[in-house]
Amino acid sequence: MKQYIVVSLILTPLLLEVCGCSCDRTNALAQSDERNISIISNDDSLKQKGTSMTDQKYMCDADWQEKLTPEQYRVLRDKGTEMAFTGKYYKTKDDGLYRCSACGNPLFSSKAKFDSGTGWPSYWEPYSDSSIATKKDYSHGMVRTEVVCAKCSGHLGHVFDDGPDPTGLRYCINSVSLDFEKKEMPDVR
Repeated sequence: MKQYIVVSLILTPLLLEVCGCSCDRTNALAQSDERNISIISNDDSLKQKGTSMTDQKYMCDADWQEKLTPEQYRVLRDKGTEMAFTGKYYKTKDDGLYRCSACGNPLFSSKAKFDSGTGWPSYWEPYSDSSIATKKDYSHGMVRTEVVCAKCSGHLGHVFDDGPDPTGLRYCINSVSLDFEKKEMPDVR
């Protein structure tokens, strides 16, 4: 983590220049941490497939706060969790595509959605290998695998190994992290 913060301090002015952030450069540099500029780190704790750094979306905290609702910001940027059985998509059975509510990246197909009984939308696989990234999450006194959007690094939820066949995985995702596009979807796998 310390290595990342040092790199972030060095790269913050450059990223602000490149991405056109509306944040005050001095303020962003003074408060620089991994939330100021959304970057998916290249460290070994982050696993992603097929996503290049040029595909990433860079925004600073002030831009995210302006773009997202307070609840979206709490979950996507501060790694919060919505209460079980309250999200708008946990019961949705329509055919379509679930996208990141922060950046529009395609995340999950309705064809991979299942009712896990947990109160959150659950999927047994992502839309594509480059839709999401995962990393170890040591918060709240446990070890879990966090799921983030591969494009904007927004927190989506967690993945567990108690899902159905064919993958045995359960991507447990916050509804507030998703937008739903109703459309006919091809079968997966």
